[in-house]
Amino acid sequence: MNKNIYKERRESLSSLIPNNSAIIIPGADNRYRNADSAYAFRQESSFYYLSGFCEASSVMLLVNNNNKINSIIFVPEKDKIKEIWDGYRAGPEGVVSDYLFDLAFNNSDLDKEIPALIQGKQKLFYSFGKDQEFDKKVINWTNKANSIERHSKSIDMVDSTSLIGNLRLIKDNHEIELLKKSCEISADSHIAIMKSIEPGNTEQEIEAKYLYEFAKRGSRFAAYTPIVAGGENACILHYVENSQTLRDGELILVDAGGEYEMYASDITRTFPVNGKFTKEQLEIYNVVYEANQKAISAVIEGNNIMEPQKISEKVIVSGLVNLGILKGDPDELYNAGAHKEFYMHKVGHWLGLDVHDSGDYMEDGDFMSFKPGMVTTVEPGIYISSSSNVDEKWKGIGIRIEDDILVTESGNLNLTEKVPSDPKEIEALMS
Repeated sequence: MNKNIYKERRESLSSLIPNNSAIIIPGADNRYRNADSAYAFRQESSFYYLSGFCEASSVMLLVNNNNKINSIIFVPEKDKIKEIWDGYRAGPEGVVSDYLFDLAFNNSDLDKEIPALIQGKQKLFYSFGKDQEFDKKVINWTNKANSIERHSKSIDMVDSTSLIGNLRLIKDNHEIELLKKSCEISADSHIAIMKSIEPGNTEQEIEAKYLYEFAKRGSRFAAYTPIVAGGENACILHYVENSQTLRDGELILVDAGGEYEMYASDITRTFPVNGKFTKEQLEIYNVVYEANQKAISAVIEGNNIMEPQKISEKVIVSGLVNLGILKGDPDELYNAGAHKEFYMHKVGHWLGLDVHDSGDYMEDGDFMSFKPGMVTTVEPGIYISSSSNVDEKWKGIGIRIEDDILVTESGNLNLTEKVPSDPKEIEALMS
């Protein structure tokens, strides 16, 4: 990986803040599952986006001094004993030479150096609310900096969430290639599982198979906890218990994606455990499939980002009316929100370093328009639980179909199209 990419991103971010201002971006700390057993370390996404550096408890400070950009980083100090146990540390010297920072300190020097570095600045940008303990540190550093020179104006603290998030929202060519690879790995994994699943498997067993298929193809970790939901469990939107046995005649909804070189994929497919849809399952499925396909077609440059939402909702209302599940005029039912009993979530979200990636959805008081380089999911669904006031034959059917869509200058690219979603193709794959 060319480290200049990260340097250029730091310069782009720094150029967005006013002269005589600074921005603080903390990295992730090690997290412990229990006692001294740590979770696998995963760097904070914005910190990684701007540095490519993956050592825990590091902090970045970018300063704009009259359009002269200084990039400063605080990292774990060199320690021969800890390196024997835990692996190589770059240290301040290494991070300057290898990651192209202007200046580096040991992270033990944060309390000493940060106040001096931000003293006299007009604005300090920082993303509040993610880590209360680090929030307190930033406030303390700012107060200390303000007290260094009593006659200078106090530093104005500004939230940086949108500033960084909207920079990350438009993916560069390098990111797009990583996302394509992440989606390819996950697509191939879904196909492998769809070919092998059978009644009697457990949800946990299928989850384990997904994690294995991701890992053997290059995604060591899942981008999020997989949802493996058989039967009515699919009507629980964030079902992660994954403990039940899959039964003949039921559907299984799997929402699972791997993470490749920090970039996420996010795929949902719903398919029959025995490889053959029942009549009722297929009727509901076809409504969701139509909503998915028509919503994808609306993910194009210039369209309002809510257009796919509106399209998917109208398709689902009409489909539920045609099946007799909703009764009345489709337009009136849509305006009344009648579909929300069965389709209660948004049609998608940004995708990138995080599965629910950063970036605003609003600009200038209105919803954004799609721009080339954005990547969004499209995931309509219908969920009919046993408590729904519908004919018994529909109860327990939960269906969602999710794809990852890149906005291009000529339209869009479905990064997960390889996984069949057409019901005939699903049955042919599973036969």
